[in-house]
Amino acid sequence: MHSLTSAVAAVITDSAGRVLLCQQSQGHRLWCLPGGKIRHAESPMHAAVRDIREETGLETSVIDLVGIYQLTGDTCGENMPDALVHVFRAQIDGGEPIINSPGRISRLSWHDADSLPQPTTPTARSAIADAVAGRSGVLREVHRDAEPEIPDATDGDAPIPAAAGALATAGEPLS
Repeated sequence: MHSLTSAVAAVITDSAGRVLLCQQSQGHRLWCLPGGKIRHAESPMHAAVRDIREETGLETSVIDLVGIYQLTGDTCGENMPDALVHVFRAQIDGGEPIINSPGRISRLSWHDADSLPQPTTPTARSAIADAVAGRSGVLREVHRDAEPEIPDATDGDAPIPAAAGALATAGEPLS
């Protein structure tokens, strides 16, 4: 039997409709939506706003609930806990985008929803597809992939290294 972790994430888009993604700094270095675990006695909405601020430096507000995703299954034989992830649609209210959690996040960047970087978490892929389709209140079971997808060295989106301290837009060179 797996334990169950409660988590949050947010689909945040820019004026061009691109989605903000974070690349994990450890493990399979998966691309994911900004978010994290819900703390004891914390509401999912509060956790989403807090985690986005902690990871990206951005002040956001929640617009609505894209869906609740139950993530199940093991990855590469690892005994991972199942997760119940509340994914919100959020907007940027202020702040400067920077990597605030270099131990957890190595890069931030904007990506077109139809050409996500690899490897991307199954929850992010499902939630982004639902958000782009305009869905709200989705309840979905998502299975972890047996093998993460191999990153494409020709990825045209411009990620930011933690040392850069700012958010680049797709195709924009880092200075």
